[in-house]
Amino acid sequence: MANPLLREDVFRSHGTAEVMTVSGTINKSIILWLLLFVSAVFSWMHPHITVPLIFPLILGGFVLAMISIFKKTSSPFLSPIYAIVEGLILGAISLLFEKMYPGIVINAVFLTIAVLFCMLAAYKTGLLKATPRFKKGVIIATFAILVVYIINLFMNIFAGTSFPYLHDSSLLGIGVSLFIVTIASLNLIIDFDLIEQGARHGAPKYMEWFGAFALMVTLIWLYLEILRLLAKLRN
Repeated sequence: MANPLLREDVFRSHGTAEVMTVSGTINKSIILWLLLFVSAVFSWMHPHITVPLIFPLILGGFVLAMISIFKKTSSPFLSPIYAIVEGLILGAISLLFEKMYPGIVINAVFLTIAVLFCMLAAYKTGLLKATPRFKKGVIIATFAILVVYIINLFMNIFAGTSFPYLHDSSLLGIGVSLFIVTIASLNLIIDFDLIEQGARHGAPKYMEWFGAFALMVTLIWLYLEILRLLAKLRN
């Protein structure tokens, strides 16, 4: 979930010679997505290597994300590694979904891209604006979802159960997934706004990598939730 990663204070000017730009952030995003794509293809083609390592990879991705969040100057070095690790994870997970629901992955990819461009268009045209009230509502909803995820994880580990509506294909379960996809999508509006603020206020150059990393976090979350939603609809 990206928005908590992009607090406004991280974009304040530090008087550095090289400063953050929107085009620079886009270029960094392209690099990260190329790395993710290559590692995802490898994982897809070699599941016997990546599937047994899925939980260590998830843990490694989480650790890399936490370091990048709390030590943003490390983003130029850790973001590419994070992209590779997440690619390995997504390749393995996507393959599992594809085996259960043929054709689901390409649909999830295209829907994620469509949502990205729709949110960008809505932001650029002013249809959706990252006002303080908008940001507060989206971030509160994002953290609420995160809390549910954490509780669900502990329920799985210690009780062997989970929140039914996160996984079942009932109308309520589909509604829950639609809500989560909506919140993930709205996170993109805040990401776009804060990246523009960084460029406007002359944030240090390394923040381009951090901005690209944060966008990747949001889009990975969005893709996985769309994948889950499509799987529910297939059922």
